[in-house]
Amino acid sequence: MDQPRLLRQKLRNLAQSLILVCAMALLCGYLAWLIGGVTFAITALVLVMSGYLFVPMVSQRLVEHLYRGQQIPAIAAPRLHSINQALAERAGLPRPPTLLYIPSDVMNAFATGSRDNALIALSDGLLRGLDLRELTAVMAHEMSHIEHQDLRVMGFADLVSRITGLLSIIGQLLLLVNLPLLMFSDYHIDWLPIIILLLAPTLTTLIQLALSRNREYEADLNATILTGDPEGLALALSRMERYQGRIVEQLLFPGQHIPEPSILRSHPPTEERIARLLELRGSQEHTPGRRLDVPDHDHRIDGLSPTRIKPRWHRNGLWY
Repeated sequence: MDQPRLLRQKLRNLAQSLILVCAMALLCGYLAWLIGGVTFAITALVLVMSGYLFVPMVSQRLVEHLYRGQQIPAIAAPRLHSINQALAERAGLPRPPTLLYIPSDVMNAFATGSRDNALIALSDGLLRGLDLRELTAVMAHEMSHIEHQDLRVMGFADLVSRITGLLSIIGQLLLLVNLPLLMFSDYHIDWLPIIILLLAPTLTTLIQLALSRNREYEADLNATILTGDPEGLALALSRMERYQGRIVEQLLFPGQHIPEPSILRSHPPTEERIARLLELRGSQEHTPGRRLDVPDHDHRIDGLSPTRIKPRWHRNGLWY
């Protein structure tokens, strides 16, 4: 691939992630300073930054229980395990992630765990809806999240967001307690810190969503490095977008869908992700042996008899 272009994209993504993480930490420290002064602010920042090392990872057993998943043995899907092994070696992981089968029709994949002990979950809908080339690209995307500790970064961002929300609530309670004194005295009120105090939870949520979108772009880029096939991931994203539950809506109510504001998305727009991937394809230099060899073999999984999960309603939509 065009190494200068890849390097520029990686540096840009890294810079954006650092800026977003620092912005969350500084906002948290500023709230602590408003509430308790300099000492409290320094203590909060030290706790927040050290919290990165102790962010708890979701256990594999919990994921299996929540999604009623089953581990995929190598004998049930040898080709899938072979690809998993090859991607893990290219990513420099100590051991390949565990593959988990999720009995859901939704086309979905996700990763959890650390570099030493990770899991990649693949839904039944994904395994049936994608060919082996596209499935390899999706697995490479999840492998990239594991390789670059994205799960820990996003867990850290969630921790900072929760601490910031708690500090905001404490500050608002103190403001309410002192409100009569502020109203019936000559004390001058600086409204900017109060506005920041009120808006802090919303600001941290928006920063967290922006960080998530940035990590998705980075995972797309690194997936193409692992597979040498940016077009494979673009095809997978396009197919997943088509079958992700909007087909009936598009047929019955064309043009009636209200687009979700991009600032409120946890993932970037699929069209933009595909455009970036195809741009890499245009600058690709096919080095012999670099592209992962994925023959068009059957990737059915035998030996599993899962109970199909029926979706139940959740306030945020369908939940499996």
